[in-house]
Amino acid sequence: MNRKKRIRKFVLYALLFITIMGLTFWNVFRGQDFHGMLAAIGEMSGWYLMAAVLLAVSFVAMEGIMIWYLLRGIGEGQSLFRCFSYSFTGFFFSGITPSASGGQPMQLYYMNRDGCSFSSSFAILMIIAVFNKFVMALLGLGVLVFWSRPLHAHLEGYYGLFCLGVVLHVGWVIILFLIMFRTAWIKRLLYRLEHIPVRLKLWKESEARREKIEGFFSGYQETVGFLQKHKKMVATIIAGSFLQRCCPLILVCMVYRGLGLLGMALPGIFFLQASVSVAVEMLPIPGAQGVTEAMYSSVFGAVFPGHYLVASICISRGISFYLVLILGGVSALVRLFTEKKKETGTP
Repeated sequence: MNRKKRIRKFVLYALLFITIMGLTFWNVFRGQDFHGMLAAIGEMSGWYLMAAVLLAVSFVAMEGIMIWYLLRGIGEGQSLFRCFSYSFTGFFFSGITPSASGGQPMQLYYMNRDGCSFSSSFAILMIIAVFNKFVMALLGLGVLVFWSRPLHAHLEGYYGLFCLGVVLHVGWVIILFLIMFRTAWIKRLLYRLEHIPVRLKLWKESEARREKIEGFFSGYQETVGFLQKHKKMVATIIAGSFLQRCCPLILVCMVYRGLGLLGMALPGIFFLQASVSVAVEMLPIPGAQGVTEAMYSSVFGAVFPGHYLVASICISRGISFYLVLILGGVSALVRLFTEKKKETGTP
């Protein structure tokens, strides 16, 4: 995809995102007492606020660390700073596209531009995605099994959405594991996809294209095989994925304590936020906007009293999503204009 097409897609997704964001803000703030809400936000402790920001940035940065760790392990190392740019750019495009569908393709594109083989990059991003969803599936199942009674009481009408989220996470993990370890499936899928435009007479038969598919499959199989033999690396990625997914859950606990509230134990806050994340993450809405705020308002309505509820939405969602999205957008724009300078030869 050339740069002009990428810019057009970027603008289209951004407009869609801004439209949904506007509707979300209107729904959250309508009928609210702004003075009371601002007063509640003003009570947020600066130390807890800084901890929340650190947790939000760490959530995205840890993916960059895992990419850096795996690339280094297979001998295709990039600088840690460059890997951070992959993770923040991926977060941005995931946030503005339905079902977070745009994040990994953009990460693959930039990793390939920086000299990483496409097959290895694909395998690494798939492994990170598999264990990321695996951790969320475990969290969802753990909350469902060991905290079911208070969970049902808090979720009420959203309990079904949470159960659907658990099922979708478990199902997606099973599919990803099968794809990752049944490497022959990847090969058959690639050949079938390649055959479709040939049958439609959009492409001609090409031995060179078949060789590229064989090369991709060989590299993918080699990377997956390497990681299967190095179980310590896999265990490190699982541990990193668990810590990463805990960051936004602990962030809400920081907001709760930062507002000076003490009515509920922190593990309860953690489990409730985990249930919200599991429920909305797989929905085909850019950034899960709207439904996240609606579910959060319902679930935490009895936890954050009065003006503190909307204040907590503004702080937690503003930091964990919108702030990091802005950082990801800056990272994406830096990459875009850096490429433009290289293409035009501008110093």
